[in-house]
Amino acid sequence: MTRLNDLRDNPGANKTKVRIGRGIGSGVGKTGGRGGKGQTARAGVAINGFEGGQMPLHMRMPKRGFNAWNPKDFNEVRIDRIQAYIDSGKLDIKGVVDAAALVAAGVIRRPKDGVRLIGAEGFSAKKVTFKVDYATKGATAAVEAAGGKVDLIPVKETWKKAPRAE
Repeated sequence: MTRLNDLRDNPGANKTKVRIGRGIGSGVGKTGGRGGKGQTARAGVAINGFEGGQMPLHMRMPKRGFNAWNPKDFNEVRIDRIQAYIDSGKLDIKGVVDAAALVAAGVIRRPKDGVRLIGAEGFSAKKVTFKVDYATKGATAAVEAAGGKVDLIPVKETWKKAPRAE
Protein backbone atom coordinates (compact mmCIF):
# COMPACT_ATOMS: atom_id res chain seq x y z
CA MET A 1 0.00 0.00 0.00
CA THR A 2 1.33 3.44 -0.94
CA ARG A 3 1.38 6.15 1.68
CA LEU A 4 1.11 9.87 1.08
CA ASN A 5 4.59 10.52 2.47
CA ASP A 6 6.04 7.98 0.01
CA LEU A 7 4.64 9.63 -3.16
CA ARG A 8 7.35 10.81 -5.58
CA ASP A 9 7.48 12.06 -9.16
CA ASN A 10 8.90 9.74 -11.78
CA PRO A 11 12.64 10.19 -12.27
CA GLY A 12 13.24 12.95 -14.82
CA ALA A 13 9.70 14.35 -14.56
CA ASN A 14 10.89 17.74 -13.30
CA LYS A 15 13.70 19.64 -14.94
CA THR A 16 15.60 22.25 -12.98
CA LYS A 17 15.63 25.67 -14.63
CA VAL A 18 19.07 26.89 -15.73
CA ARG A 19 19.85 30.22 -14.05
CA ILE A 20 21.98 32.11 -16.54
CA GLY A 21 24.30 34.99 -15.75
CA ARG A 22 25.18 33.77 -12.23
CA GLY A 23 28.98 33.58 -12.35
CA ILE A 24 31.57 31.89 -14.54
CA GLY A 25 31.42 28.66 -12.56
CA SER A 26 27.86 27.99 -13.73
CA GLY A 27 28.93 27.64 -17.37
CA VAL A 28 26.38 30.21 -18.51
CA GLY A 29 27.73 33.22 -16.62
CA LYS A 30 29.16 36.56 -17.85
CA THR A 31 27.57 36.88 -21.31
CA GLY A 32 24.72 34.49 -20.51
CA GLY A 33 25.04 32.43 -23.69
CA ARG A 34 24.80 35.49 -25.97
CA GLY A 35 28.40 35.50 -27.17
CA GLY A 36 30.45 38.69 -27.29
CA LYS A 37 29.44 42.32 -27.47
CA GLY A 38 27.56 44.09 -30.20
CA GLN A 39 24.15 44.17 -31.75
CA THR A 40 23.29 40.51 -31.28
CA ALA A 41 24.10 40.67 -27.54
CA ARG A 42 21.27 43.19 -27.09
CA ALA A 43 17.52 42.62 -26.98
CA GLY A 44 15.33 43.35 -30.02
CA VAL A 45 17.76 42.23 -32.73
CA ALA A 46 16.38 41.58 -36.21
CA ILE A 47 19.19 41.20 -38.71
CA ASN A 48 18.05 38.24 -40.81
CA GLY A 49 19.38 38.77 -44.31
CA PHE A 50 21.63 41.66 -43.27
CA GLU A 51 25.08 41.34 -44.82
CA GLY A 52 27.03 44.14 -43.14
CA GLY A 53 25.90 46.87 -45.50
CA GLN A 54 26.53 44.83 -48.66
CA MET A 55 23.46 44.41 -50.85
CA PRO A 56 21.75 41.27 -49.45
CA LEU A 57 21.42 38.18 -51.61
CA HIS A 58 17.62 38.31 -51.72
CA MET A 59 17.82 41.84 -53.10
CA ARG A 60 20.53 40.98 -55.62
CA MET A 61 18.39 38.29 -57.23
CA PRO A 62 16.16 39.38 -60.16
CA LYS A 63 12.43 39.79 -59.60
CA ARG A 64 10.24 37.08 -61.08
CA GLY A 65 6.59 36.82 -61.98
CA PHE A 66 3.75 39.28 -62.02
CA ASN A 67 1.47 40.53 -59.27
CA ALA A 68 -1.77 42.02 -60.52
CA TRP A 69 -2.42 45.48 -59.13
CA ASN A 70 -6.16 44.82 -59.10
CA PRO A 71 -6.71 41.08 -58.56
CA LYS A 72 -10.27 39.81 -58.70
CA ASP A 73 -11.71 38.37 -55.49
CA PHE A 74 -14.38 35.77 -56.19
CA ASN A 75 -16.76 33.93 -53.87
CA GLU A 76 -16.11 30.20 -54.25
CA VAL A 77 -19.31 28.28 -53.59
CA ARG A 78 -19.54 24.48 -53.48
CA ILE A 79 -22.53 22.97 -55.26
CA ASP A 80 -23.28 20.63 -52.35
CA ARG A 81 -23.67 23.71 -50.14
CA ILE A 82 -26.09 25.23 -52.65
CA GLN A 83 -28.00 21.93 -52.62
CA ALA A 84 -28.32 22.16 -48.83
CA TYR A 85 -29.84 25.67 -49.15
CA ILE A 86 -32.23 24.44 -51.84
CA ASP A 87 -33.30 21.49 -49.65
CA SER A 88 -33.92 23.78 -46.65
CA GLY A 89 -36.07 26.09 -48.82
CA LYS A 90 -33.86 29.16 -48.33
CA LEU A 91 -32.78 29.34 -51.99
CA ASP A 92 -35.46 29.80 -54.64
CA ILE A 93 -34.55 28.00 -57.88
CA LYS A 94 -37.48 29.15 -60.02
CA GLY A 95 -35.49 32.01 -61.51
CA VAL A 96 -31.82 32.35 -62.35
CA VAL A 97 -29.44 31.65 -59.46
CA ASP A 98 -26.86 34.42 -59.56
CA ALA A 99 -24.82 36.39 -57.03
CA ALA A 100 -27.83 38.47 -55.93
CA ALA A 101 -29.95 35.35 -55.31
CA LEU A 102 -27.12 33.72 -53.32
CA VAL A 103 -26.76 36.85 -51.16
CA ALA A 104 -30.53 36.98 -50.56
CA ALA A 105 -30.53 33.32 -49.50
CA GLY A 106 -27.54 33.80 -47.20
CA VAL A 107 -25.22 31.45 -49.08
CA ILE A 108 -22.67 34.24 -49.50
CA ARG A 109 -22.31 37.46 -47.53
CA ARG A 110 -21.58 39.87 -50.38
CA PRO A 111 -21.13 39.47 -54.14
CA LYS A 112 -17.48 40.68 -54.26
CA ASP A 113 -16.20 40.41 -57.87
CA GLY A 114 -18.40 37.46 -58.79
CA VAL A 115 -19.14 33.82 -58.01
CA ARG A 116 -17.23 30.64 -58.84
CA LEU A 117 -19.01 27.28 -58.72
CA ILE A 118 -16.78 24.49 -57.47
CA GLY A 119 -17.26 20.87 -56.50
CA ALA A 120 -18.21 17.80 -58.48
CA GLU A 121 -20.79 15.90 -56.45
CA GLY A 122 -23.68 16.36 -54.07
CA PHE A 123 -26.02 18.20 -56.44
CA SER A 124 -29.41 16.80 -57.39
CA ALA A 125 -31.78 19.77 -57.88
CA LYS A 126 -33.65 19.68 -61.19
CA LYS A 127 -33.71 22.50 -63.76
CA VAL A 128 -31.55 25.08 -62.02
CA THR A 129 -30.00 27.82 -64.13
CA PHE A 130 -26.84 29.35 -62.71
CA LYS A 131 -25.41 32.64 -63.96
CA VAL A 132 -21.88 32.78 -62.55
CA ASP A 133 -18.46 34.09 -63.51
CA TYR A 134 -16.69 30.73 -63.44
CA ALA A 135 -17.53 27.06 -62.93
CA THR A 136 -15.23 24.05 -62.73
CA LYS A 137 -15.71 21.20 -65.19
CA GLY A 138 -16.93 18.93 -62.40
CA ALA A 139 -19.47 21.48 -61.14
CA THR A 140 -20.77 22.13 -64.66
CA ALA A 141 -21.07 18.39 -65.33
CA ALA A 142 -22.92 17.80 -62.04
CA VAL A 143 -25.42 20.60 -62.68
CA GLU A 144 -26.03 19.49 -66.28
CA ALA A 145 -26.38 15.84 -65.20
CA ALA A 146 -29.17 16.93 -62.85
CA GLY A 147 -30.91 18.73 -65.75
CA GLY A 148 -29.72 22.24 -64.98
CA LYS A 149 -27.67 24.78 -66.90
CA VAL A 150 -24.61 26.93 -66.17
CA ASP A 151 -24.35 30.28 -67.97
CA LEU A 152 -20.97 31.99 -67.65
CA ILE A 153 -20.81 35.77 -67.47
CA PRO A 154 -18.42 36.96 -70.19
CA VAL A 155 -15.21 38.45 -68.83
CA LYS A 156 -14.73 42.11 -69.71
CA GLU A 157 -11.11 42.41 -70.76
CA THR A 158 -10.49 46.13 -70.67
CA TRP A 159 -6.71 45.74 -70.65
CA LYS A 160 -6.54 44.51 -74.25
CA LYS A 161 -5.82 47.11 -76.87
CA ALA A 162 -8.50 47.62 -79.47
CA PRO A 163 -7.38 46.81 -83.02
CA ARG A 164 -6.26 49.88 -84.92
CA ALA A 165 -8.46 51.00 -87.79
CA GLU A 166 -6.33 51.81 -90.82
